[in-house]
Amino acid sequence: MDGNAPRKTPLLEGILGVASLHCIEPSFADLIDDSFTGWLEEIPADEGRMLVDEDDDPLAFAFHTEQGWLMGSFHLREPTLALIEHFEEIRGEIFQEEREIFEAAVREYYSLDLVRNVTPAIEDLNPERVEKVRDLLSEYWGEMRLPSCLDCCCGSGLGSLVLMGRGISPLAYDNDTSLLSLGISRGRLLPERTMCIDGALAGHYCMGASAGLGLMFGEINAYNEGAWEAITDALLDLTESCLITVGTEREARLVQSWAEGRGCHAGISENTRDPIYDRWVCEAECQKG
Repeated sequence: MDGNAPRKTPLLEGILGVASLHCIEPSFADLIDDSFTGWLEEIPADEGRMLVDEDDDPLAFAFHTEQGWLMGSFHLREPTLALIEHFEEIRGEIFQEEREIFEAAVREYYSLDLVRNVTPAIEDLNPERVEKVRDLLSEYWGEMRLPSCLDCCCGSGLGSLVLMGRGISPLAYDNDTSLLSLGISRGRLLPERTMCIDGALAGHYCMGASAGLGLMFGEINAYNEGAWEAITDALLDLTESCLITVGTEREARLVQSWAEGRGCHAGISENTRDPIYDRWVCEAECQKG
């Protein structure tokens, strides 16, 4: 994943050369669900298009039906032989696109759909916190240019806003649709770089990154501790270096123990810039391979 500002993402219609297109999976999170494949295998159609990547691996299948062009994405799951045979029966056309460009277009499709259908949360960005987080990242990461970064549990996009200010185009994710709608609407989250998913399953939706940022994990308590551990584990699995902030020392030590339990080197420190949101910081380094 390139940390530089991304080029303009072409719409899915442009990639597949059709006038109008609808994805059969209702949400981005559904893209890993094989149950949608069976529906495509039997859909009546008079035209078909298969999109492959630069290595000729399938990315998507689109079929023209009475309802227009319908597409299923296969960059996160495998197509079946029955689906390929259905495509061949109607003598479909094959198109090619770079995987990275297609993935960005799919994220954009679902992000814009989310903005259209979900009322944004009330504005939650405190301008003073932006400066505090900017200073925090400068303290820990200095002027280092990160090749790639995940913004885990991104909320309305504070972390992504600061990261973009450092010349990084983060891949952001959260499962709060109203906060994502707010962040995308305000331009803090890029549609083509945002996913509405369960953070514990992040590894199913994206490749690794050099760094990970998790601002204000918590409030972590006895009822949700397992969920936060799963989210943290997924982030640690995907990154080499993580910076996670929480509100209390107890929470920071929990995050530290989770990281150390996975063989990462982790330390905690107090951040006196912010007495509430990012008061404690856990920095973890995880050796890969």
